[in-house]
Amino acid sequence: MAMRLCILGSGSAGNCALLQTDQARVLIDVGFSSRRTRELLSAAGEKWENIDAIFITHDHGDHTAGISGLAKYPHVKLFANAATARAVQQGLTFQPSWQIFQTGSRFRFRDLEIDSFSVPHDAHDPVGFRFSVGFDDDLFAPRKSLAWLTDLGHVPQHVRERLKDCDSIVVESNHCPNLLQACVTRPWSTKQRISGRHGHLSNEGVRELLSGIASPRWRHVFLTHLSRDCNSLDAVETMLAPLRQTLSCEFRIVAPGGGTPFYEW
Repeated sequence: MAMRLCILGSGSAGNCALLQTDQARVLIDVGFSSRRTRELLSAAGEKWENIDAIFITHDHGDHTAGISGLAKYPHVKLFANAATARAVQQGLTFQPSWQIFQTGSRFRFRDLEIDSFSVPHDAHDPVGFRFSVGFDDDLFAPRKSLAWLTDLGHVPQHVRERLKDCDSIVVESNHCPNLLQACVTRPWSTKQRISGRHGHLSNEGVRELLSGIASPRWRHVFLTHLSRDCNSLDAVETMLAPLRQTLSCEFRIVAPGGGTPFYEW
């Protein structure tokens, strides 16, 4: 069993990723318009008609903008918890194929096992996900897993535990505290929200997280959701420098508005 991940786009303008397994083609968030998502899928060699489901982390527009176009694709199942579904449904003129899960639950979709967990962010019941295929005790189909963790102000212990045994991790490295405070386009209240315990994770926060739970199992770590104005590739690279010396996994910094090629494991 294999997992293939392509981050289609990441940042305040939109977030969306394509996850493929032997039996499923799913999106993680859909923060671009349906038309733009179609273009991004096409560039990745995929199309809307082949997408089986979308997993929604929370209701903010940069993670849900494309849901309004799902009326054209009624076959796509939309996985969200009840609070997120209610918040998103209020802005829709049709009823998507909601698949409601309870935060903290573990459930299956085709060959995927999905572990949902709460994260601290200023949205309606935001979550992170751990996606797995295979089995712990099967030599022919060993378990492979991906943790998806964006939009959180700090990292509670229950979140840390979800990351230790994963093969690949996607985590936000949203802002550099110095660049955030120096930003002239954001009012003080917005800066407080971003840097607060229910805001976004800083570069330093990511470094503390990864160094504190470093695992030899990790193969890929993706740094995502970078602020275009309050972070930089150089700032993230400086943060990563000591981790590169101690961790053998591959690091990929996703530029604001950018994506990645496919990664398989």
